[in-house]
Amino acid sequence: MNHETGLPWKNLNEEVDVVIVGAGATGAVVAQELGRAGLSVVLIEAGPYWEVSRDFVSDELHMRKTAWRMKRLTAGTDAPELGHNISGSGVGGGTNHFTAVVPRLFPSDFRIKTIDGVGEDWPITYEDVAPYYEQLEKEIPVSGPKHYPWGGFHGPYPYPAREPVGAMHQVLRIGCEKLGIRSSVAPLAILSAPFQGRPPCINRGFCAQGCLPNSKFSTLIHHIPRALDAGVELRHGCMVNRLLCKPDDTIEGVTFLFNGHEYRQKAKAVILCASAIETPRLLLMSADGRHKKGLANSSGMVGKCFMLHSGHEVVARFPEEILPYKGTPILTTTQEFYESPSDGSRVRGYSIHAHGSRPLAFMKIVTKTTKTWGRHLREIARDYNYFARLTIVGEVLPQIKNSITLSDEKDEFGLPAPIVTFSYGDNDRKVIEDGVNMCKQILEAAGGKVEFICPDTSHMLGGCRMGSNSSDSVVDGWGRSHDHKNLFIADTSTWVTSGASNPTLTAMALAWRTADYMVEEFRQGNL
Repeated sequence: MNHETGLPWKNLNEEVDVVIVGAGATGAVVAQELGRAGLSVVLIEAGPYWEVSRDFVSDELHMRKTAWRMKRLTAGTDAPELGHNISGSGVGGGTNHFTAVVPRLFPSDFRIKTIDGVGEDWPITYEDVAPYYEQLEKEIPVSGPKHYPWGGFHGPYPYPAREPVGAMHQVLRIGCEKLGIRSSVAPLAILSAPFQGRPPCINRGFCAQGCLPNSKFSTLIHHIPRALDAGVELRHGCMVNRLLCKPDDTIEGVTFLFNGHEYRQKAKAVILCASAIETPRLLLMSADGRHKKGLANSSGMVGKCFMLHSGHEVVARFPEEILPYKGTPILTTTQEFYESPSDGSRVRGYSIHAHGSRPLAFMKIVTKTTKTWGRHLREIARDYNYFARLTIVGEVLPQIKNSITLSDEKDEFGLPAPIVTFSYGDNDRKVIEDGVNMCKQILEAAGGKVEFICPDTSHMLGGCRMGSNSSDSVVDGWGRSHDHKNLFIADTSTWVTSGASNPTLTAMALAWRTADYMVEEFRQGNL
């Protein structure tokens, strides 16, 4: 408690070393590392501080509260549905409801312009990120196979693989085997054995509703407690609405809203970990007389080249029960089609996951695909246990026109609601078509009959991309703003290309790397 203000924060009237905006997957990692380095840190989160034993229940509708629910507008030829799988709200962010699939990006993901002649190369390489992948896989820890067939890391993972226990996951393995396609148990941030008081997974299957036993990793239960132990001050329920810029273009701090009032927090450095929508929005909202296009935006690239993975879902009916609610939602995968094929039919590719469904999620696929209602819908619902689903994670190439901009409409905080504009490119559609066809072949080879193909997207990426050239990027390879030497970004908005892997592990690895860089900059007196 601050006795001068009566507010529950101690550092409000003091300049701290670092303010972190966002306590999700990346902000929590940064908070842990900066706190352990002895820096004074304030971590600001717009959502609530969840208590697992009190707030997490095995209920699909109730647990949608963990998703970001503030107003967002969409536009474009393929305007996305910004649903539960897009971004999280509250301490822990999306890690509270993600499916915990944590593969690495491939080495080629960082060099697709050099290799494939599309997109842009990252200013860093796979080798720059690899040590942080390894640290995180041990710290979380990740359960995975002894040998992983694809990419730059082939195992073994720190904890043994969680073997498929349900027919849902066997469908992909059987179909792939019959077609001569390699498949594997996926690397998961879900325990296969006890770890630091957390129990191994018991296959409740409600990973996307928040793991009540804490078998699934989240930054809420792992990094946040360690950050608090290191002295980090967490302020939840506080919406950062502006960055403050000094005449010399250094960042003075932030303002934030709490219970209808605005407060200011000064800092020697600010790091944004707020997501690929909220980070560009905040920079744009921070426009002032000298920065009319927003902060960190001399290149005009803030909000540009926003990406979403294509996430089309293919559902087949089987003659025997599949029981798609059984076990971990995603447990088996193939990344055999990840990179560009030799026939030149498409550039880059996709992953395929066997993806279980809770009943309401399954019915949403049905109604979204068929517009069915009434008696026919009831008949489909009755046969829910006989359906299996495969989902693609398709690479989408960066396009300037896919963007985050500000609207004239206000959100629940009275701030300009963001407009998410998104359209697939021609190559993106080729990736989707190939991925959907391969899903159909796998399901049919396993004995199923495809009945539903549902368009979907997932994973927000880009909008403040990193690069070596300040004229066409927002931050450098360390996440440091080209325009403001004490402003950093460490979330998926910095991504140059999307890859075709679930992004959480990579996002956390990049954030840890940025945190290490910041610590060294403080030690050398540069911040």
